[in-house]
Amino acid sequence: MGQIDLHVHSIRSDGTMTPKELVDYAVNKGLKAMALTDHDTVDGIDEIMEYAKDKPVEIIPGIEYSTQYNERDVHIVGLFIDHKAPVFLAYLARLRQSRIDRNHKLCANLRSAGIDITYEALLAAFPDAVITRAHYAKFLLDKGYVKSRDEAFERYLGDHTPYFVHREKVTPEEVIDVTRRAGGIPVLAHPTLYGLGSEQLDLLIGRLKAAGLMGIETYYSTYSPSEEKKIKALADKYGLLPSGGSDFHGENKPGLDLATGYGRLYIHEEVLAQMRRARETKILFTDLDGTLLTTEKKVSESTREKLLTMIRNGNSLVLASGRPVDSILEVLEELNIKEEVIQMQSEGSAEAGGIYATAYNGAVLYDCIRDEVIESYSVPMRAAQKLFDLAKERGLHIQTYADSHVVSIAEDAAIRYYTRVIHMPYVIGEQLEKELTHEPFKVLTIDLDDREKLECFRREIEASALGEDLACAFSNNYYLEFFNKNAGKGNALIHMCRGLNVLEQNAVAVGDEENDISMIEAAGVGVAMANASPELKKYADYITENDNNKDGIAEVIDKFMS
Repeated sequence: MGQIDLHVHSIRSDGTMTPKELVDYAVNKGLKAMALTDHDTVDGIDEIMEYAKDKPVEIIPGIEYSTQYNERDVHIVGLFIDHKAPVFLAYLARLRQSRIDRNHKLCANLRSAGIDITYEALLAAFPDAVITRAHYAKFLLDKGYVKSRDEAFERYLGDHTPYFVHREKVTPEEVIDVTRRAGGIPVLAHPTLYGLGSEQLDLLIGRLKAAGLMGIETYYSTYSPSEEKKIKALADKYGLLPSGGSDFHGENKPGLDLATGYGRLYIHEEVLAQMRRARETKILFTDLDGTLLTTEKKVSESTREKLLTMIRNGNSLVLASGRPVDSILEVLEELNIKEEVIQMQSEGSAEAGGIYATAYNGAVLYDCIRDEVIESYSVPMRAAQKLFDLAKERGLHIQTYADSHVVSIAEDAAIRYYTRVIHMPYVIGEQLEKELTHEPFKVLTIDLDDREKLECFRREIEASALGEDLACAFSNNYYLEFFNKNAGKGNALIHMCRGLNVLEQNAVAVGDEENDISMIEAAGVGVAMANASPELKKYADYITENDNNKDGIAEVIDKFMS
């Protein structure tokens, strides 16, 4: 195993070596891998990868974004970027134009101070480079306007000088999102440099983790041993991949060398191996009724074995349903795979995946192995009560959920039909504050005979003030479900992938009804069962040949999860 460097700059931004020179230098130093992470550009990626293809060093395509957080610069490194992905190129074009506009303004301000400078002159002095303040400083030094780089920043280029122009505010969240959509791993760069106290740094990392951050630089040229220990602890706390690099700029950072930084830095190749595993991990989101389960609410032995093999190979399973958590866990118990997965994990299998659930149409995310809620989104009590009141006025059956039972508005055919399927007890009640100890996660209206009555109710609610807070979807012809707008199966897929450090493009989602549409749209591969509704099939990337009674999920595993 060898040494790597995942944070390196070339002349395409503010480094002093060409991409080819970097490759030769990395080979000379015996590096196994290096990431080119120029500021806000990937212009050097094709050149460096072409030159290195026959060299004994792996090149990781990357980028370093400059973003704003609470009036501070915060940098995000994107590694393994698909630098030709349309979504990424469109975003980069916007950043480039913003930088150009800012440079024209900065040059005008410097001219007002008596400096003969234009943006065109900077481009001529530094061809093929993304112009940064480092280029301005060198220009001023070369032209004799200042005697040192430090003087250039103190008089003209520093944040608080009268000439400096701030860039368009780019948030860390938006570059994390575009990096993930381009198949890359977003990493928080050198977090100790932002001048944040321990509490503020913790808040920042928690916020960015929720936005999809996957890694953090636990190794960096300037870290002291105590700082490195602190960042490693934060990485463990938030489940972030370790990363690191020298931040090599050549002569622009004297004394800082490739791979070794100021002499203490060493980044082991295993760091890269962990990232590769994360990029390769897949996750299967499957609806239950009409998808994983047969019409008899069973799972065949062949499908069960394929699910186990999938998990054994490092991929994860998510049972995504409108059902409550307890009902999903009952299905999992009948599936009889949980104990085997626990055994895999207890034996220290680094490859084994996990089993999770998104219940109540994505309102509760649940770790089925640890038996704990990951996160949840409830329906405000006032909104749930209003739904109950309106449904009663219109003669509709309506119900919601306590932790251990269903709360039904009436003893009727709908509640008897429903509880026979999900095997939960129920109580009758209309005043939810008396029946519930916390806000519910879902409200369900049922009509076993006339879907149009549910359609009318849906239109009424969506047009009312309730529609601002709630989303709704049919889970079958008889069930119309209401839930928090932050929930929904699509949002749940995104939240789960981000929490588990899995890229959405590696998610496969399978369903059969309208409430599965958002989920299959959010996944890298969206699958409709052969027995799915015509509406769902319009959104699918693939439609199974076999239905839920003939191992349709086994077909999906064979095709997409191997």
